[in-house]
Amino acid sequence: MCRSIKTLRPPVLPEEATDEDMHAAALQYVRKVSGFRVPAAHNREVFDRAVAEVTEATRKLLDGLEVRGAVKQKS
Repeated sequence: MCRSIKTLRPPVLPEEATDEDMHAAALQYVRKVSGFRVPAAHNREVFDRAVAEVTEATRKLLDGLEVRGAVKQKS
């Protein structure tokens, strides 16, 4: 997997992941999977939509995870 994607859950990340953290991870993932660092104009819409969908999936995943011994913070 892409080395620049970091773990976003506690205790690895000391505080709750920000929207920027989740977006950056999603962008790296979509870049890796698509093979494009910057998509051509005709692929921009689908590329951006994929980043948004992966960001939302990441948010749902992190919100649903239960980490043993960690206190769940309210968003």
